[in-house]
Amino acid sequence: MLGEFLQEARVAYFSMEIALRSEIPTYAGGLGVLAGDTLRSSADLGLPLVAVTLVSRTGYFHQDIDASGNQQERPEGWDPARWARKLDAQVAVRIENRAVWVGAWLYVIESNLGGRSPVILLDTDLAENEPPDRQITDVLYGGDDAYRLKQEMVLGMAGVRILRALGFVISAYHMNEGHSALLGIELLRTHAYPPDDLRAGEFPYDLPRVREQCRFTTHTPVDAGHDRFAYSLVERLFTSDTYESHSGGGAAGPVDFAVLRELAGQDSLNMTRLALAVSDFVNGVAKRHAEVSARMFPGYRVRAITNGVHPYTWTAKSFRALFDQYVPGWCHEPELLSRADAIPDAEVLAAHTAAKKTLFDSVRALTGAVLRESVATLGFARRMTAYKRPDLLFTDLERLKSIAREHPIQVVLAGKAHPRDEEGKRLIRLLHEHARALSGAVPVVFLANYDLALAQQLVAGCDIWLNTPLPPMEASGTSGMKAAFNGVPSLSIPDGWWIEGCIEGVTGWSVEDSSSLYDKLAQVVLPCFYGPRWVAVMKGTLTKNPMYFNTQRMMRRYATEAYLR
Repeated sequence: MLGEFLQEARVAYFSMEIALRSEIPTYAGGLGVLAGDTLRSSADLGLPLVAVTLVSRTGYFHQDIDASGNQQERPEGWDPARWARKLDAQVAVRIENRAVWVGAWLYVIESNLGGRSPVILLDTDLAENEPPDRQITDVLYGGDDAYRLKQEMVLGMAGVRILRALGFVISAYHMNEGHSALLGIELLRTHAYPPDDLRAGEFPYDLPRVREQCRFTTHTPVDAGHDRFAYSLVERLFTSDTYESHSGGGAAGPVDFAVLRELAGQDSLNMTRLALAVSDFVNGVAKRHAEVSARMFPGYRVRAITNGVHPYTWTAKSFRALFDQYVPGWCHEPELLSRADAIPDAEVLAAHTAAKKTLFDSVRALTGAVLRESVATLGFARRMTAYKRPDLLFTDLERLKSIAREHPIQVVLAGKAHPRDEEGKRLIRLLHEHARALSGAVPVVFLANYDLALAQQLVAGCDIWLNTPLPPMEASGTSGMKAAFNGVPSLSIPDGWWIEGCIEGVTGWSVEDSSSLYDKLAQVVLPCFYGPRWVAVMKGTLTKNPMYFNTQRMMRRYATEAYLR
């Protein structure tokens, strides 16, 4: 099975999280969902990628919400043997002066168009390891800084080694965010100059050769959001590191800490700075994000490849059937959806009604709430954290009630807060308080344990998609792109992708703050929804946004601009 993927050189795509399917909880949010969509489009297009991630045996977490809106977390374990194939090769990295052995599982993403993309899941739960080391690949984004750094050592260093041990020929290494930046150190160690050839003060590694191999996509426009580790911790964990493998391998020298500080920052190990230093191609995930990143990291050229979403995955069954009938080939070439305006209005409305019914059936099954299909339904589903501002819609409850008396609305919410994000948890409680305060005037439901399956129903079944980040903190955002594949327009703050995607009144609407949000809802959006022009907005959304904001276009750009260099 592995042999079919060893016949040609591949781009190695490293990501701490990848959303493979709802039953495999190896993702926490947008970064992982984007990675999954990237690989699905790679399979569609026949691009030679191999992904590397962690097995995350106990997942991110299963979210429960109690009656007061308190988030409660519990492990969401999965059995890799059910979905993936165990591979024979093992490699080791030395952590705290002991060998930590790393095995691998193979999961294959299969395209509805016939292609296949391999994913290597790294696993330290091996009999050869000490009990604490067996848990390194258990919890996605879990534990303290030491646990996280161990995970990133496994991802970056062991990831490179396992690919070699398995026989992959790698043409380039693509880091999806800075978590995997230690792969650059691993590559430097294998491209070290002989000590006898160096003059005093010369750089001991062939950095230009490593930079030729590495590509880096940054997703975080806020400096505080980038992984940093104290050098005291780094020096404790990074002992003399030798390459050991059941499949054989050569020796490499220890990490040179003076070089590490030169590349990754003098004060702490900044994973983003390290990734920038070892890559000759760097990109942000939207035009505005690339501009922000270039200001954050002067001296680096940051290109812009705006994110997209996987067409088939995020399109509801009812719309898939409609597009298959009227726009054949749309899955492979989403730009063909520019012709979707030829679809009869009644059939567009019928497809949306079917998607809305699917969502409302799930809402009733999960919460007992009964929503009305004739009422304008706002959707908001995000990682629950402060800069996403999930409470902006509820700034003035009396104003919201007044709007709803004129034009009825209902709201569906979902999202997880990181277990250590107390402000995110507070926001979930606050949303539940607002829901209780609005009872009888504006139905508000919160769906717990947001996952891929629920996300697909939400983006297709709502009428209006809401996004209210604090600019410029939204690097891209992709949920509104997913909604667009289902004819659902966005009502959003102009940040991230929406700066590029908004054609006012055609694909949705932009708002600046809570006051303009209320004004636009009351005076423009809801009158349009309850009037004869709504289907025109749906078709404007269908014909203008999906044709560009998709991972087919995104991966074609990566292939031509980043991989073929």
